[in-house]
Amino acid sequence: MHKRILGQTGLEVSEVGFGAWQLGNYDAWGGMSDADALNLVATALDLGCNLFDTAPNYGNTNSERLLGEALKGQREKVVIVSKFGHRPEDGSADFSVKWFWESLHQSLKRLQTDYLDVMLLHAPPLEVLDGRHETWQAMRDAQQQGKIRFYGASTDYAHQVDILLETSDAQVLELLFNILHQDVRRSLDRVGEQNIGVIAKVPLDSGWLSGKYNSQSRFEGVRARWSENDIAVRANAVDHVRDILGSDAPLAGQALAYALSYDQVSAVIPGAGSIEQLQGNIAADGQRLSADIREQLESFWDDLTDHGRAPLPW
Repeated sequence: MHKRILGQTGLEVSEVGFGAWQLGNYDAWGGMSDADALNLVATALDLGCNLFDTAPNYGNTNSERLLGEALKGQREKVVIVSKFGHRPEDGSADFSVKWFWESLHQSLKRLQTDYLDVMLLHAPPLEVLDGRHETWQAMRDAQQQGKIRFYGASTDYAHQVDILLETSDAQVLELLFNILHQDVRRSLDRVGEQNIGVIAKVPLDSGWLSGKYNSQSRFEGVRARWSENDIAVRANAVDHVRDILGSDAPLAGQALAYALSYDQVSAVIPGAGSIEQLQGNIAADGQRLSADIREQLESFWDDLTDHGRAPLPW
């Protein structure tokens, strides 16, 4: 597995990490048993993955619990990223300092560790992204106590990144970044200048860039928010992406290679619901897109979204 340095942190992370939102989601996305979850993490380790991303509200705390069990005895070999800001029992937002400490200590207990490598504010509102919010001082205090090594935020759009760059001392950013969602691309140069580590989340656009959905696909749960028109637009966009990429390699691998083609991006964290999906993700390790193909994909997104003024619904 190829590895990259995560910005100023000095942490060496596998290019293809492990998005653990699916662990312990017993009803959503087809469900997964605890045994299957533990086997999935063990296989990821065997394949060279050392970056694991989770959050308290993934699987209603089950993701952290299962990761803690699966990574027991492996702690010094892995990089664990978790988050704070959403209560696991109902998903409600709470970015108070009081909840920060409660959430952090609960995460450490579930993960069976005494420190997190990275703690991220989880999709916070603009006022919390601002580095003057009290939570940033709490993260600095936790860092001084050795309970977290580095901190930052998980967010989606360039204007949010700009606020972070201008007001905070974030050391790591987890950014929504894939072929169909390139908005943060406009801030990557500034991110690189400040040597902030970048992890690309949702790199397969919730499965669309794996090639398993089309205009006839219909969704339940949180993805039911997409209308039939939304689905048709997305399916058409994926067809255009296929035309640009060609058919020489699987779509998913090329989609992961797109995010990894930017020097500022240290890793991608696709999810996997099976060993086969995990192996497909890992196969993207070391894949590279040509500069010409990347430029075509950038121009495609500019045209699709009117240079970001009309992004695809998320």
